Amino acid sequence: MSEHSKRSVVVERTGSGQFVATNTRGGSISFGTADGDQDTGFTPVELFLAAIGGCTAVDVDIATGRHAEPTRFSVTVAGDKVSDDLGNRMTNLEVVFTVTFPDGEGAERARAILPRAVRTSHDRLCTVSRTVEVGTPVTTTVADA
Repeated sequence: MSEHSKRSVVVERTGSGQFVATNTRGGSISFGTADGDQDTGFTPVELFLAAIGGCTAVDVDIATGRHAEPTRFSVTVAGDKVSDDLGNRMTNLEVVFTVTFPDGEGAERARAILPRAVRTSHDRLCTVSRTVEVGTPVTTTVADA
């Protein structure tokens, strides 16, 4: 069975190379081009990496958090940005979880299911990484202004 639910964001220019994305609930995040060493804002590629890490982190946190509150929960997402005959893209994407739980029975259960939760997120649940791995076409158009 296929479940469809439309998702969208609106991206608006706020200045030269600077943008804000707003979701349908009113949340927003600013981003843009990396402009020198002083700019700490996210680039679109960094947002892409954060989306992969955030999506799978939510899945794994829900599964393990039922059993124990982690003392550390960190997800590092990295890859190589390349430009070749196929255009600009990311390769060698890697997601690394570093999760620790305190002592206790619930924590033992959380530790035991952690590898399965990570695998299930990767193989089935994380919409972001599943979309990348499946390879979904992107359609672009120019609307009448």
